Amino acid sequence: MALAANPFNNDAFGTVALTAAINILPNRYGKLDGMGIMPARPVRLRQIAIEERNGVLSLLPTAAVGSPGSTGKRGKRRIRSFVIPHIPHDDVVLPEEIAGVRAFGSEGELEAVSDVLAMHLQSMRDKHAITLEHLRMGALKGEILDADGSVIYNLFDEFQISPKTINFELDDATTDVKAKCLELKRYLEDNLRGEFMTGIHVLVSPEFMDALTGHARVESAYQLWQQGLMLRSDMRHGFEFGGVIFEEYRGQATDPGGAVRRFIAAGEGHAFPVGTAQTFCTYFAPGDFNESVNTLGQPLYAKQEPRKFERGTDLHTQSNPLPMCHRPGVLVKLTAS
Repeated sequence: MALAANPFNNDAFGTVALTAAINILPNRYGKLDGMGIMPARPVRLRQIAIEERNGVLSLLPTAAVGSPGSTGKRGKRRIRSFVIPHIPHDDVVLPEEIAGVRAFGSEGELEAVSDVLAMHLQSMRDKHAITLEHLRMGALKGEILDADGSVIYNLFDEFQISPKTINFELDDATTDVKAKCLELKRYLEDNLRGEFMTGIHVLVSPEFMDALTGHARVESAYQLWQQGLMLRSDMRHGFEFGGVIFEEYRGQATDPGGAVRRFIAAGEGHAFPVGTAQTFCTYFAPGDFNESVNTLGQPLYAKQEPRKFERGTDLHTQSNPLPMCHRPGVLVKLTAS
């Protein structure tokens, strides 16, 4: 009796097809991905070098006509190297999941197997998505963390910059919150270093948002604005005050130890500029496969191979991302008290 052919041997389940499929699947988690502040930048190598060139601006002295001009000073150049993290994830499709499977109606066997495979790939894609969200949030905080909380890169240390924290003192009813917003704006404007921005966004914890929108001076300022609309509305998805947009962020995930990790700690917020050209990006390195060497990196890769004795099919996915802030001086931590 002839053995049944393994449907996974079809070209539709090859590396290229699976990689394309997992990158097309919808991303069901990712506030930062939706904001588009860290666009993808594919690279061909697993290590990147970031060059910093600080131009020196100085006042030019007056001189007599015909005298030689002052000599320009060149900015310092520094090269910093970063290794892009490798994030693999494995799963398995068992024989009983596809045995005797026929899709509804006129669909054939390959289409039915594709449905089973898509279910697994979607689950794997969601895990990569929340992991990337965690890494990107770390880049906005200046400290990129691994899943277990260990530090991958502290951008303040790497760029030799002192982190900035502004205490909004929201537990004090007399605090001038607008003055705090202006302090934040001036600090970011001073640290753009030749970059530009269209605004300032702050992702805050629920505790910070409650303290901000409930502050006496903030409520007083909004009493005459749109006849107190702010007092009647849910402002968590975007609340502007003092020219700064505050938005509640509730991102969290379970770490390898089973503990739930909040991406923003209680009573804190993290400010960053929006509309910049080169401050933020996400580097993607190529996968460690023969066919992807020296190619531009994809956000996700997927591959499959049969298990020993044909007892199922192993699925392998991987991502090689490094979210980066090239100017950590524009990252500001806010505290409510």
